Amino acid sequence: MRTVKEISSGGVIYRVREGTTEVVLIRVGGRWCLPKGQVERGEKLKDTALREVREETGLEGQIVASIGDIAYWFTGKNKENEAIRISKRVHFYLMRCLGGDVSHHDHEVEEARWFAIAEATGWLSHQTEKEMIVRAATFLKNQPNRRRKLEGGGTV
Repeated sequence: MRTVKEISSGGVIYRVREGTTEVVLIRVGGRWCLPKGQVERGEKLKDTALREVREETGLEGQIVASIGDIAYWFTGKNKENEAIRISKRVHFYLMRCLGGDVSHHDHEVEEARWFAIAEATGWLSHQTEKEMIVRAATFLKNQPNRRRKLEGGGTV
């Protein structure tokens, strides 16, 4: 079986509301996950992450930090309907929400919803994406000055 490599990028977009940090998860195929998608030709990883988050959540974000990547593989079919093995790497970024509305997500997404960051891992379907939430929460916890600025409406 032939192996095809794919590179994707996505994000953990957050806001602080009434002292609680919230993140957006999307539901696709009945499963909750993080917004992400394939890098297009000539596109940078950060640009893909911002575009995919905007398309899949309806929100505009500003990248705060890279929080790592995950790798996995699965089987699928190519254009000729032949079985292939797909090796995928997804790069994730932590993003501060600048605006938008989760009801404006694209048609591929069944639902986009805000969750308290402390509860988000309980909703996610994949362990590797749960780790991205943990990394995001750890980053935010270790940035007390930055967090105070964000709660006050300042910029990163």
